[in-house]
Amino acid sequence: MVAAGAVAVALVGAGAAGVVKLGTDPAASTSAPTLVDVTSPGTPGGPVTTSPTPDALPPSPTRSPERASRASTRPSPSQTRRSTAKPATKRPVASPTSRVVETGSCGASYYDQGQVTANGEAFDPNALTAAHKTLPFDTRVRVTNPDNGRSVVVRINDRGPFVEGRCIDLSRAGFEAIASLSLGAIDVRYEVLG
Repeated sequence: MVAAGAVAVALVGAGAAGVVKLGTDPAASTSAPTLVDVTSPGTPGGPVTTSPTPDALPPSPTRSPERASRASTRPSPSQTRRSTAKPATKRPVASPTSRVVETGSCGASYYDQGQVTANGEAFDPNALTAAHKTLPFDTRVRVTNPDNGRSVVVRINDRGPFVEGRCIDLSRAGFEAIASLSLGAIDVRYEVLG
């Protein structure tokens, strides 16, 4: 019974195809189990009975050359999986080595509607982005609310605001990171990061 269990484990581990039934061969001189393959393709006469061989009943967990070659023809999981994930969009974060290339103060507001930004991206009010009239796209800007000291780093991907006294228009998420949305507009300090 232990030998039958070892054969079953070896067959499952080797990925054997078809249904295999264990039994004993009365013609064999030992009482070792035999393998009966009841689904062998190309066997018109019915099941094929084989006598136990060292390859059929391995005494150790090592595989026979026949099983090793059968197992090596199956594709490994890394060969069958293909990555279709798109690269993640990096959130603008000021690194410790970011240097400030320009500073200033002005009014800031927020917007949460729009379909396409000036650089062609789909507008996402939950992204940390902003509109500025002249800064190049993908410029990172740290915006600080002087009333509470909170700041956020946003990426310029749109143009605006077109209101007197305001120099930056934050996405809803960007504004909410530094102030209550109910304020609508606040005075901020900004630092253009290089």
